[in-house]
Amino acid sequence: MSEFSSDLLRLLSERGHLHQVTDAGALDALATKKVVTGYVGFDPTAPSLHIGNLASIMLLKRLQDAGHRPIVIMGGGTAKVGDPSGKDETRQLMTDERLASNIAGIKGSFERILRFDDSASGALLINNDDWLSELGYVDMLRDVGPHFTINRMLTFDSVKLRLDREQPLSFLEFNYMIMQAYDFLVLARDYDCQLQLGGSDQWGNIVNGIELNRRIDAREVYGFTAPLITRADGAKMGKSVDGAIWLNEAQLPAYDFWQYWRNTDDRDVGKFLRLFTDLPLDEIARLEALEGAEINDAKVVLANEVTKMVRGDDAAQSAAETAAQTFAGGGAGGDLPTLSVGPEGMRIGLALTEIGFTASNGEAKRKISEGAVKIDGETITEIGHLVEVSEGSEAKISLGKKKHGILTH
Repeated sequence: MSEFSSDLLRLLSERGHLHQVTDAGALDALATKKVVTGYVGFDPTAPSLHIGNLASIMLLKRLQDAGHRPIVIMGGGTAKVGDPSGKDETRQLMTDERLASNIAGIKGSFERILRFDDSASGALLINNDDWLSELGYVDMLRDVGPHFTINRMLTFDSVKLRLDREQPLSFLEFNYMIMQAYDFLVLARDYDCQLQLGGSDQWGNIVNGIELNRRIDAREVYGFTAPLITRADGAKMGKSVDGAIWLNEAQLPAYDFWQYWRNTDDRDVGKFLRLFTDLPLDEIARLEALEGAEINDAKVVLANEVTKMVRGDDAAQSAAETAAQTFAGGGAGGDLPTLSVGPEGMRIGLALTEIGFTASNGEAKRKISEGAVKIDGETITEIGHLVEVSEGSEAKISLGKKKHGILTH
């Protein structure tokens, strides 16, 4: 039986999202009495979010699923400063045009996962640049600055990490925590927002916002953080050997997105099903108990469910069919990357790099010498091998067990 009375904290806890919460008893009681408005901030530093951000999006989804109101804050204003949390280097500043373009690219991910409507629990998407860029700097310093001490700011991990490593921390970035705290103040005043959610690395920033609300408006607001999601091998969630696992199709094809989840470590299947799907907990318990080759069935379910939520039903179905044809039937599905080698053919190393399987010809040569490269199931060991495909036909190129593509004339 759950220790919480509210559907909100019970859902977050049972699904594995709970790391820290301020005054859990008061928040739990509040969530049983009224619709709680909560927010998560996302800085639009790229044209797509990645699966490291998906954990935070799921916090908003759980909030809405429990009958409460999520606010997505696009950090168009804070991104002009840059969050130093977890960063060793100063982030490059972006133009207004670049930020606007990134926000446009990111919005679709939220629109797939959250419900935006006029109901009491309908999601809102707001850009904090709407108020931050309108602030008079001196006015803000006078109103908000007295509530922050340099002594305290120096104790935060995001600051200490940089200083301990003797990396520069610009005065601009130093202001980030003040600006994020001010966001919470504005949202509490204008939207009756009483809850900020985020990853565990945001705890200090969230506490700042709670204290600012209390000191300026004597308002009680709350903070909730989710644990940092790591894989069983200790790697941080959101990255693969080939880079970020992007949520948008333009940055990462649906098949590659699906395949990332299909390749989940056996030990992570249950955890990821709880965190990133809506499957009932008893069904998840059944799936994670599967052993041997049967655990692969659970991984397919995980890949299908997450891809369906992030990319849509059609993308999930297409990716699953491609995988089935590629692995089970020995064929090649329509979602696999394709490369034309032309009438003259192409050296195997160049083909590996051009299709995106290797980052350089040097890496391609290593993979070939390791015996990891196959054409139509036949291992290629000659570095200078010329791949030729007759007109109207195709060949399947594979790197290891997980990367497959189609070569055409």
